[in-house]
Amino acid sequence: MLPVLDISTYLTAPNSTAGQEFVKKLRDTCHGPGFFYLIGHGVTDSKNKGALDIAKQFFNLPLAERQKLAIEKSPHFRGYTMLENEITNGRTDWREQIDIGPEEPAPTLQPEDPPWLRLRGPNQWPASLPQMADIINDWMAHMQPVGMALMRALAQGLGQNPHHFDTRIQPDNYAKVKISRYPAQPAHEETKQALGLHHDSGLLTFILQDAVPGLQVMSDGKLIDVTPMPGAYVVNLGEMMQSATSGYLRATKHQVVTPPAGQERISIAYFLNPRLETRFEPIELPAALAAEAPGGQNTDPGDPVIATFGANTLKIRMRSHPKVRAAFYKNVELADLIES
Repeated sequence: MLPVLDISTYLTAPNSTAGQEFVKKLRDTCHGPGFFYLIGHGVTDSKNKGALDIAKQFFNLPLAERQKLAIEKSPHFRGYTMLENEITNGRTDWREQIDIGPEEPAPTLQPEDPPWLRLRGPNQWPASLPQMADIINDWMAHMQPVGMALMRALAQGLGQNPHHFDTRIQPDNYAKVKISRYPAQPAHEETKQALGLHHDSGLLTFILQDAVPGLQVMSDGKLIDVTPMPGAYVVNLGEMMQSATSGYLRATKHQVVTPPAGQERISIAYFLNPRLETRFEPIELPAALAAEAPGGQNTDPGDPVIATFGANTLKIRMRSHPKVRAAFYKNVELADLIES
């Protein structure tokens, strides 16, 4: 079972003895398994239920209506992805989803501007669910302070000022939400991956899941099941935190397996990300921590962690959504992103 961390005392009294005990436990957990249940976060059950309910309503819309929001229409990678239209670890996933980000106008760019600036832009929302935008944006607004509190606790655990990461995230961070549905697969077909083994790209990921299991986390070389815990978020770190800490904190690999016949799994992932322009150079760790930092670069040379977050994000998005890449980024290569 994953560790269970209660952030409530840290939120009210971060410098108290109990608050500092949380800091140490958080640091040790993120250095170790890299995944944990978070309770005491203060986001009400009604907010979480409202987000899950509107997600279910969205996936119950007619397919033709969902397809009107197709992600391949958006250079910002916002919108709906059908089953078997996203790629993870080189294979197609058996899930459908809608990607949502900060609501803002598309920028007017010059030829010399880096291509990842096009990640900014408007979302696509279903016309027949006008309440969906308000519900999801409100849920995101409640997740933001929880994410910032964890980042400040991590900064303290790493021997830094608690506000060390603040300017890298605020005021215009690239927080993102991915709402996913994992249906059972047809019994007569060869089983496909629901979501392939991977690690995340940003700072922190918060997973709100319904009661149907399916998430699996790599632990000591084997995959373990993550049982849904009512009222808790499952939290993990992305590769930008791995890079920023020279690997002392790590982005743990995880996957999703298909649910049993007759069931479906709904999850909502909130990604606390930095500003697109932020560069994550390794921070200077205390000597005791630095001695346990093996390096923050990915072991796969074809998947380098790019220091500029926007470039690193576009790298992953182009790989996951080849149709969007073909429509809007066909001339962008990995080398261009590394240099940007």
